[in-house]
Amino acid sequence: MSSVDSSSVDQKFLANSMASFLQIAAVVLLIFTCYKIVAPFLPIVVWGVIIAVAVYPSHVSLTAKLGGNAKLSSTIIALIGIGVIVIPTWLLADSTIGALKSVGETFQSGTMTVPPPNESVAEWPLVGDKVYAVWTKAAINLEATVNEFTPQIKAAGERALSLAGHTVITVFQFVFSIIIASVLVNVAEGGRNVTRSIAAGLVGAERGESLTNMTIQTIRSVVKGVLGVAIIQAIVSGLGMAVAGIPAAGLLAGVVLVLAIVQLPPLLVLGPIAFWYFSVADATAATLFLVFAIIVSASDAVLKPMLLGRGVEVPMLVILLGAIGGAVSMGIVGLFIGSVVLALGYEILTAWMAPNEGNVDGAETEPQ
Repeated sequence: MSSVDSSSVDQKFLANSMASFLQIAAVVLLIFTCYKIVAPFLPIVVWGVIIAVAVYPSHVSLTAKLGGNAKLSSTIIALIGIGVIVIPTWLLADSTIGALKSVGETFQSGTMTVPPPNESVAEWPLVGDKVYAVWTKAAINLEATVNEFTPQIKAAGERALSLAGHTVITVFQFVFSIIIASVLVNVAEGGRNVTRSIAAGLVGAERGESLTNMTIQTIRSVVKGVLGVAIIQAIVSGLGMAVAGIPAAGLLAGVVLVLAIVQLPPLLVLGPIAFWYFSVADATAATLFLVFAIIVSASDAVLKPMLLGRGVEVPMLVILLGAIGGAVSMGIVGLFIGSVVLALGYEILTAWMAPNEGNVDGAETEPQ
């Protein structure tokens, strides 16, 4: 009889185990499928959350000035953000397309000529001799030069098209992220309460509140650091180009601002300008502008440590290492994810060590 009961128990256990396994497998499969469906939108949503956290204080202030009209406030902030991203991109794209169209039409008509290079072109650092030689060939016989370098021109064109396509996609992603952020700021309190509840369930109410506030402060600190560096680089670049007499210095400074915000070096704009400047200015002035361009592009290495981590109790070095490591491993969004994760890790490790230190002290003071 006991053997029958034991067999029955084993069968029930096996049946329950199989049922539990199937349930867990179904849940895992459902979660994985949901992740695959939303994965293409995750970067946009993450950026929306980051932007919402960053602009929320401005939203609250603007809402108060508008007599409590939160929807109007979020709409104004969204329009400003979209304008900052779209307008410089549109102006640059429009001028570039117009210039390329004009060059193509002139070349096809056979009326295109290339003026001979100045002697100062040969003095360009590293590539001066080669550029001077090719430029001279083009000035003598443009069609033959184009035919000679057709593979390189085709490869450069493909890379340029790829970069342009990636830039357009990135701009659209940021626009959608800004729209998502404008929605999220109107439900910010509810989202913050949910985050507090989750954090409280994981580490306790007091510690959860502290970690939630630290996460918000870290995101805002990194945003201020990134924007601060971008604005400084754009202003300095604009002033330098204006002093050098470069046309459309204001527009080019706006492009530098957008590039710096998305963590691309200003040298992408200033570098080609510097080499062009060698052909229209004397070697000394052009060399000074090239050095200026390199210094501006490298300045974030000095400015970021100064601006990141301000207003956060976590040591600045932790925020900086998290931002740099996150950016290397995950791209621009890693600036925020890396700094937040490393800051949370630092806080949790500190919290774990504090009780241990207390226990050690207590153990030392216990009577023998």
